[in-house]
Amino acid sequence: MQQLPAIPDVLKLKRITGAPRRLQDTLLIALFLLPALVLFLLFVIYPIFRSLYFSMFDWNGLGPAVDYVGLQNFKDILGDQVFLKAVRNVFLIIIFSVGIQLPLALALAVMVGRGLPGRGLFRTIFFMPYVLSEVNVAIMWMLLYNPDPDRGLLNAIVVGLGGEPIGWLSDPKIVLFSIFIAITWKYFGFHMLLYLAGLQNIPIELEEAARIDGASNFQNFFYITLPLLGSTIRTSVYLSVLGVIQQFIPFWIMTKGGPVNASEMLATYMYRFGFIRFQLGYGSAVAIYMFIMCLIFSLVYQRLTRKPDYLTGL
Repeated sequence: MQQLPAIPDVLKLKRITGAPRRLQDTLLIALFLLPALVLFLLFVIYPIFRSLYFSMFDWNGLGPAVDYVGLQNFKDILGDQVFLKAVRNVFLIIIFSVGIQLPLALALAVMVGRGLPGRGLFRTIFFMPYVLSEVNVAIMWMLLYNPDPDRGLLNAIVVGLGGEPIGWLSDPKIVLFSIFIAITWKYFGFHMLLYLAGLQNIPIELEEAARIDGASNFQNFFYITLPLLGSTIRTSVYLSVLGVIQQFIPFWIMTKGGPVNASEMLATYMYRFGFIRFQLGYGSAVAIYMFIMCLIFSLVYQRLTRKPDYLTGL
């Protein structure tokens, strides 16, 4: 009768046979990740270091970069009032987005999410602008903002009400908010869709139980729906802020950063120096500042908003 191996021998045999299997799994995972890793290194990491290299030179993009200036480009940028104004405008748009756009999208998502007749139609209507390209949206709103009442719908309404035509894109005091309205119209449906997806994950039984206990709709929203949407709201704010920092197309097409740099953004500032004035070394330094801003915000925001999900365990 064959004697069974001792328990330590069995464990040793498992370790021997398990090691090649783990190595095989590791190689298989690496093989699947390799194409994405190559693309990431080629189109993300390499351009970052290349931009950092060019930012050290006074370079016009033609020929090799030989005029080394060190950190002078970074110093000149911080001393430029137009750049500081662009940073201010970015923060203003972020405040508008987080304080106006996202709360309205959340309120609308709650309205069309449950119990509203024809909510499918409303979802489609509000999401349709997001499908349009930013170029189309900018051109459409330029036509709406036309200062001629015979051509611009908004000024036609203003004149019809007895007012004077408004320079929506030519008045430095309101141009930033005018472009923000166009951006809100485009991205409103995207954030609404995020909130709708979060609402679908909230068990309806929780709200029904609260109503049975006497909770009003107001209490139901602030004490049940809103806390359970925490992770979705954090994601929405994160995407919104990063999108504003990199925003370019609507501002460039509608005003090119004007008038008098009133609607200048970081991306338009970078484009003007890099591709209009051919100061690519200076423009690369601006791009590095934008990257640093996005990186710092991402790290700090993820650190501050790292909270447990209320839906865990439900």
